[in-house]
Amino acid sequence: MQIQVNTSNGVNNKDALERWADAEIKQQLGRFVDDVTRVEVHLSDENHDKAGGGDKCCVMEARLAHHQPLAVTQHATTLDEAFRGAADKLKRLLDNTLGRLNNHRDRDSIRKDTGFIAE
Repeated sequence: MQIQVNTSNGVNNKDALERWADAEIKQQLGRFVDDVTRVEVHLSDENHDKAGGGDKCCVMEARLAHHQPLAVTQHATTLDEAFRGAADKLKRLLDNTLGRLNNHRDRDSIRKDTGFIAE
């Protein structure tokens, strides 16, 4: 699983933040390593230095093998809260999506020959 972390111009300590985000993603989403080919993280400070709450944003996109990408967004007052909120959302979304895909594969088809012949 590749991890790419992008930060906007208003974000300080980019290198340390990118290393921390990479490690957190590996820890939180490690169990999806067989299904997820890439995770992109976009961290931004929408107001830069201006006052106001909820201006930090984290967008995470997970690219699944042979499926459409999944994306989540979280706004918060700090980048840490935004990141952790987005990571939790993405983990739940991956659980639900991959669970549905796996359940769908395990079901028997209604078109399968059941041995019943209608008269």
